[in-house]
Amino acid sequence: MTKFIFFILVSVFFIGCHGVSDVKPDEKAFEGEDRYVMFALEAEKLGDYNSSASLFNTVYKASGKKEYLYRSLLGLLNSNQYETLLERSIEHQKDFPDDSSLKRYEILALVDLDRLEDAKNRAIELVNTTKEPDDYILVSNIYIKQNHFKTALKYLESAYNVNYNEKILDKMAIILYVNLQRKSEALAYLESHIRIHGCSKLICLRLAGFYSNENNVEGMLTTYLRLYEIEPSDEVAQNIIKLYGYQKDYSKLMFFLEECNCDNDLLLQLYVEGKLYDKASDLAKKLYAQNYDPQYLAQSAIYKYESLDKKKDKKSIIKILKDLKDAVDLDPRAQYLNYLGYLMIEHNLNVKEGMDYVREALKEEPNSAYYLDSLAWGYYKLHQCTKAKTIMDQVVKDIGLKDVEAKEHFDAIDKCIKAIKHKKVKKHKKVVKKKVKGKKSK
Repeated sequence: MTKFIFFILVSVFFIGCHGVSDVKPDEKAFEGEDRYVMFALEAEKLGDYNSSASLFNTVYKASGKKEYLYRSLLGLLNSNQYETLLERSIEHQKDFPDDSSLKRYEILALVDLDRLEDAKNRAIELVNTTKEPDDYILVSNIYIKQNHFKTALKYLESAYNVNYNEKILDKMAIILYVNLQRKSEALAYLESHIRIHGCSKLICLRLAGFYSNENNVEGMLTTYLRLYEIEPSDEVAQNIIKLYGYQKDYSKLMFFLEECNCDNDLLLQLYVEGKLYDKASDLAKKLYAQNYDPQYLAQSAIYKYESLDKKKDKKSIIKILKDLKDAVDLDPRAQYLNYLGYLMIEHNLNVKEGMDYVREALKEEPNSAYYLDSLAWGYYKLHQCTKAKTIMDQVVKDIGLKDVEAKEHFDAIDKCIKAIKHKKVKKHKKVVKKKVKGKKSK
């Protein structure tokens, strides 16, 4: 590929075009200009900055367009050809003595050649003319290389106090925090700027980074919340979610998730954990409408049931059963099959069919104590208490009686068994009494 680029480079020299003056930036200076620029950009993309610099320099000579000159000098900088960069930037300043970009390339070359005093003097001359934030930063960088951190800071402070430029502030904060170890002062500068001039991506990320280094979770959270107001990105939202989770401040996390609409699955989980079943049902229904995942349809029905006064609203229960049946037809997961079956059993809405759903769930998880509990309750509803008792004894053996619902079922089934025994005893006594009476009459 490099040989190919050099072949193109050679060919450029023979394209038969001459330097063109007074060419507008949006006009082609010669036939094939775009093609040669494309080759130069491709070389740059491949990291072949030497070829890129040569190509752009040749196209500049053919077109007279300064953007190609600047791109050529950038290629020299990236390929570490500092002597050549210095020579050409000075040479071109003879034609363009007021060109700030050429002066910057000269300064950068001097810095990389370790001619720091020359670079500093040229940089101070430049910034006194341009008053550009980047040029103040350039001067400060040279002072930093000379380990003159306080001088670099003073230079930036005087510039910052003129227009409160955030790039300058950012550089000040780094010098204070990293080089001078005046960390609280760096944080104060950034906080003060945000309060007065508002948050920006640059400043808020810098402040969040410092707070992270300080393990200041509250500071990080406050900063990311400020940043999210101006840049509601997924990355910032995830940082906020993690920080709220770390603090275990689930109410504020819930509020944030409602506002940002950035992690509805987590919001659904929080609704359920907070027993906000109405909200959970509505959100699951919304998620189902968005992607038609039957899991959300089932969840919406289940959470709707949990929010009901189950003894009074039978009409709603019938609607819930319909949604659950639709869901298990599409996704017959054991947990949904069991829930559907249990509701039918509990509310006497075709108990036998409900038990069939529970049995389907047990095919997937035959040892589930909760599914066995549902099946036992079905037998109880069918007045087959002996079968119910056999299954329920296994449930109690597995999970004990700490589960409220399981204990209620166990007690009801146990009462049924005792009633059966009592009835049998009573019947037996009646039979015995009748036999004794018969003997006496004889």
